Amino acid sequence: MSRLDLNLLIALDALLTERSVTRAAARLHLSQPALSASLARLRTHFDDPLLARRGNAYELTPLAVRLAERTGTALEASRRVFEVQADWSPENSTHEFIVFGSDYAFATVGQAASRLAAATAPGVRFRFELHTPAIVEDAENQLRVADGLLIPHGHITDLRSTELWSDNWVIIADTDHPDLGESLRMEDLAEQPWVFTYQTRSAFTSAGQQLQSLGIDPRVETVVQSFLALPHFIRGTRRLGLVQRALAVGLTAIPGIRVHEPPFDAVPVVNALWWHPVHENDPQHAWMRTLFTRAGRSVAQRQLGGR
Repeated sequence: MSRLDLNLLIALDALLTERSVTRAAARLHLSQPALSASLARLRTHFDDPLLARRGNAYELTPLAVRLAERTGTALEASRRVFEVQADWSPENSTHEFIVFGSDYAFATVGQAASRLAAATAPGVRFRFELHTPAIVEDAENQLRVADGLLIPHGHITDLRSTELWSDNWVIIADTDHPDLGESLRMEDLAEQPWVFTYQTRSAFTSAGQQLQSLGIDPRVETVVQSFLALPHFIRGTRRLGLVQRALAVGLTAIPGIRVHEPPFDAVPVVNALWWHPVHENDPQHAWMRTLFTRAGRSVAQRQLGGR
């Protein structure tokens, strides 16, 4: 490490992202000879060309592909080290918090947290990024350099968390569904096709799993990783879909969508904010956690008021 320069990490990230010395130099506002010199040092260090010419373009070598998966994370971690302040106040901060989650989480507690922050910390910014199964499965490493993950209990263990609020499941269907009555029956759930939002080992909904535990094997015609998009795959079809009650009111504003109560006692959605222990004693992170706790309470109060 004593022989390495942190600026080489910046150069490496730009080179692997742009796959061009010219474009990487422009991105970093450096001369092309200066970045070529950095590339030469990196090639010597890794004993690998990193960028290999193929015709008129460059391709990443197998080692460079592996490095590309780590450089962004390493840069973010380095940036956060040098952003730490002895005295931090939200009123004067321009910090950016990075939070993973689903569109459901962003449309509910994420939106509420953003509004609360704007009122007391106008310079603070949130970057809400959609999670993926890979992020959830690798949450411990991902949350070293991100601030939090908004996801219900049941997906992650061994990380710090705080409960935000509880929600319930409802089932949506087309208003003119020819096979459904005023209320759903368990037989309907078995006979009708479904749209699921997630269906992998680490990405699932608790109610979807519960259906299987009740002896119903849903006939899934479509999987879409978006709760907000769900009605568009249901309207005009015989399909059913599971969605959280907090979103249901807004989704019914889409013509042709009707909300049904499930014919079984669906397990509630216990929404939580998760973070890595490395952030535990960080005052700005503690402020963010308090903000999301307040946001969760406001979402819960709105749900109670809307019933």
